[in-house]
Amino acid sequence: MERPVFDWELARESWPALFEGLKLTVELTFIVIAISLVLGVFVALARLSKHRSLRIVTGAYVDFMRATPLLLQLIYLYFVLPAFGIRLEPFIAAVVGLSLNYSAYLSEVYRSGIQAIPRGQLDAAAALGMSPALSMRRIVLPQAIRIVIPTLGNYFVALFKDTSLASALTLRELLFSGQIIITRTYDYFTIYTMVLFMYFLVGYPSLVFVRYLEKRARSGYRRRRPTRTPVPVQPT
Repeated sequence: MERPVFDWELARESWPALFEGLKLTVELTFIVIAISLVLGVFVALARLSKHRSLRIVTGAYVDFMRATPLLLQLIYLYFVLPAFGIRLEPFIAAVVGLSLNYSAYLSEVYRSGIQAIPRGQLDAAAALGMSPALSMRRIVLPQAIRIVIPTLGNYFVALFKDTSLASALTLRELLFSGQIIITRTYDYFTIYTMVLFMYFLVGYPSLVFVRYLEKRARSGYRRRRPTRTPVPVQPT
């Protein structure tokens, strides 16, 4: 079998199309991050609510998202919903699917961070006349978010990679852009090597930044020495 050779001329010709796919991948990543950051907070607060019905509904949502494959969730949104008269563009379906999935995971991260805050702080806030909502907004959430920032960073790196699943929806992100070129050239080695390198080019600096955040968080932990720490929920 002939050994594959990297085709530099094909790489030069394919670079513009792959770069456009990379830009769409990054755009999709940032949009989903923005949505899931906010939605995750509301889901976490709902899961900690005193209202049992609200806890049940949001708990079922989180469990469903975590117990089913992300790829299947995306496929369902794009290919199954049209049977019910709901048609989504590939980009919209990808945003909705990824946001719903990652919001479920991030809600668990937020919840662990909130539960790590000593109960005495809430009692002190109540003694000062602060309402539960005000103490949550001004005292608990700012501390909880600082605690879980490194874990959030790990999820965002995972999200950047998971955007490749949107290729199943014919969205022209980085991976699908490469697959289109391969159908024309049949040069799997050159194109997939380029795609792999481009993912690494963006993903590795993100990992380095997350490690920096983890280091800062550990140093802050040693200074504060909280009584409880959250257990990060890792992607399944």
